[in-house]
Amino acid sequence: MHDQQKTTPGVARLSDEIIRLIRMGPRFRGMLRTGDLGAEFSALMLLLPLRASGPMRVTDLADLKQADPSTISRQVAQLVKAGLARREADPADGRASRLAVTETGRQACERLDAARIALLERALSDWPADRVDAFARLFEEFNTSVEALLRTDLGAPPRENL
Repeated sequence: MHDQQKTTPGVARLSDEIIRLIRMGPRFRGMLRTGDLGAEFSALMLLLPLRASGPMRVTDLADLKQADPSTISRQVAQLVKAGLARREADPADGRASRLAVTETGRQACERLDAARIALLERALSDWPADRVDAFARLFEEFNTSVEALLRTDLGAPPRENL
């Protein structure tokens, strides 16, 4: 447990707001109007780093997502079954395979992107553009700091099954 007297009010408030955002996650996902894309939302979220980074092994994808490889394997199976991703030989090791996004998977990503952006535009419609830009910049900086901590903190708890 942390010492409340040593915690700055801003960090405590940020902690509360992060919990609030996490609680809203399922409702936000439910508001995304994408239609049936053939896989669970958690599996669909694997398409985004695959699209951005290109084909990769399931173990590398698990590392990237900070998730248990068995969970990622189950989600990958959904993507492959739905035709959103395909397995291909790893050029570095012919015995291994990599996962790559298919054209159908790219279209699913575009639908997810469009739905997410439309929902955020609705939520931020009363915000001036400069505040949205400032928030996006600060949020990116925050995420970068948290990712760096997760990569270096040996005392961090083990991965969660996302």
